[in-house]
Amino acid sequence: MVHLTPGNASDVTTAPDVLAAAPGRFKRLLADRGYDANHLRRDLKAGGTKPVIPSTRSRRRPIRHDERRYRERWRIEAAFCRLKDFRRIATRYDKLADNFASAVALAAVIAFWC
Repeated sequence: MVHLTPGNASDVTTAPDVLAAAPGRFKRLLADRGYDANHLRRDLKAGGTKPVIPSTRSRRRPIRHDERRYRERWRIEAAFCRLKDFRRIATRYDKLADNFASAVALAAVIAFWC
């Protein structure tokens, strides 16, 4: 099942559903400040996953995270930037989530195989 949010909605709202649908367990979850939510951190820890998410600047007490591992997040960002080179992916032409997921899979094969 594919979970898409509108461009003006935060992805942290669907993060628990996406993680529940993912196969297997994760040791760590690397995410940016947009995913700094107490409910997400609590769900991750309950599932045995260590959150590597920096605190938002508005927190009174910042939550520590693994800086070394967080620096590796650029690889994920670079992959998304490469996928956005494909106009169909960047503009989300497809109305159906399954069609969009298929287009992302095809773009990933072309982008990272060639």
